[in-house]
Amino acid sequence: MNIIFAGTPDFSVPTLEALISTAHKICAVYTQPDRPAGRGRKIQMSPVKQCALEAQIPVEQPINFKSSEALDTLASYQADLIIVVAYGLLLPEKVLKMPRFGCINIHASLLPRWRGAAPIQRAILSGDKETGVTLMQMDKGLDTGDMLSKQTCHIEPEDTSSSLHDKLAELGARALLNLLPLVETNQLAPVPQSDKEASYAKKLSKEEAFLDWNQPAATIQQAIQGYNPWPVAHTLLEGKPLRIWQAKTTNEPATRDPGQIKIDGNKLFVACKDNFLEIIELQPTNKRRMPANAYLSAHKIDGLTLG
Repeated sequence: MNIIFAGTPDFSVPTLEALISTAHKICAVYTQPDRPAGRGRKIQMSPVKQCALEAQIPVEQPINFKSSEALDTLASYQADLIIVVAYGLLLPEKVLKMPRFGCINIHASLLPRWRGAAPIQRAILSGDKETGVTLMQMDKGLDTGDMLSKQTCHIEPEDTSSSLHDKLAELGARALLNLLPLVETNQLAPVPQSDKEASYAKKLSKEEAFLDWNQPAATIQQAIQGYNPWPVAHTLLEGKPLRIWQAKTTNEPATRDPGQIKIDGNKLFVACKDNFLEIIELQPTNKRRMPANAYLSAHKIDGLTLG
């Protein structure tokens, strides 16, 4: 098949690499335009563009598909199939109908749960025990297309959004390779989604990652893991922002007010609604991430209150 791949971030790369390894022809890669990134705000290529250029695949970076020029360019590739993985641009109905086999999207959740922009993070934040990837035939709705394949992944207690992201990226790539022969031979068995069972994974914001120590310790730990690597769970210590990268729940009932710090040897505990939470890794303002015990060696904070 002639395949066009559309994707932008790191999550998309394993699928592109998997496609490159097949006998199918990747006639073009679509990715978002180069943009400023990092502290220096230098113009950077997307991870997908870097991968495509290394494989000497033509790269297209339209701002959108509203112009006849963008549509004509896409049509000129005569693709049989478009694979979409975290592309970041809406595809109009004209584009969805252009390839012979339509457009297939890899979504990082078990649809119809967690449609939308942040399914990996919302799964962890909600305490889900499992998630996965869904391959769907794209339609004009937001993650509403018929499901072609679902692969499940257990969420481990120590998983962060970062670690789960990597697992699902690889799982999606493997799932697509298994699906492609069925696409070619018209053996797909689409399953409609139930809108009644749908939930929406709204985009993350920095504001929501501010920790509320009046919550149970397990809920706060989920927040810390769900907001890692972005926007990072944070609180205030003596009025200054403090990022919390890693923590561990304990079975020790909190004997101090929510948010109050307790130091035991070289360990840092914070009282929550029910139990103490042990802080494992943190990051003060304008400093690098560090183990909590390294921070304690230079700071006396026992009895202070976070928040």
